[in-house]
Amino acid sequence: MLQAVIIFLILGIIITVIFISPILTKQRRNRIKKRSFPALWNAILENNLPIYLQLSPAERQRLRGHIQIFLAEKQFIGCRGLQVTAEMKLTIASVACLLLLNERGEYFPKLRSILVYPSTYFVNQTVAVSDYIITERRDARLGESWTKDQVILSWKQVQEDTQNWRDGRNVVLHEFAHQLDQEDGKADGVPILPHNSDYQIWSRVMTTEFYQLCYHVQQNMRTVIDSYGATNAAEFFAVATETFFEKPQQLLQEHSALYELLKRYYQLDPIQWVEAGSIPNV
Repeated sequence: MLQAVIIFLILGIIITVIFISPILTKQRRNRIKKRSFPALWNAILENNLPIYLQLSPAERQRLRGHIQIFLAEKQFIGCRGLQVTAEMKLTIASVACLLLLNERGEYFPKLRSILVYPSTYFVNQTVAVSDYIITERRDARLGESWTKDQVILSWKQVQEDTQNWRDGRNVVLHEFAHQLDQEDGKADGVPILPHNSDYQIWSRVMTTEFYQLCYHVQQNMRTVIDSYGATNAAEFFAVATETFFEKPQQLLQEHSALYELLKRYYQLDPIQWVEAGSIPNV
């Protein structure tokens, strides 16, 4: 009898934690959002995030709140002797939080740490040459996203990407799009969507656009979407996200179905930022 009571108590505690924990998390995050945003931080955003001043006042306020939560919940680790500064954290967080700007979802729930290298870093990778031969090669990388709990970035590349906002390439947007894709434990180019009916539309549009890009790359044709997107479905989603935020007008003009799909997913229309500001549209 006593054993049964103990089991029921434990189950009761577990159930209570399951239901109460999200409420407590939401309350804690709401308190963090209400914290004062330092003037220096705001100046860093104005200097390092080219589209910041093109956002509406309400969007800027939401972005600042998301940044505060991101900085409170994620750990930054400098690699190869790099000392991670407040400017680095704010720059990375501001770009990553653009993906969440209109309350699109959670704050990259599986992500715990962002590892920042000064510049290009190298990893050893095992590659199968044939059915019986494997070899190890040293690959240069600018960023990567791990399914479990880490994003790795080159700070030099982050700087170059923020300074050249309209070139369609952005390592932070790319790797954090992977984080969205990986929330369900798979890197397949299909993030968690709000409704079951959305998956059929997503599959139809993304599959068509992916194979079209593959064909254009094979034919050496010019593409507004970077050719790296033809690697696989996961890379296509990440590269399409970069294009959506950095070259929205071109994406809408040449791939309207894809633009509208990403517009619904992110609940944003970056064209409004282009039209509102003076950032050149290359």
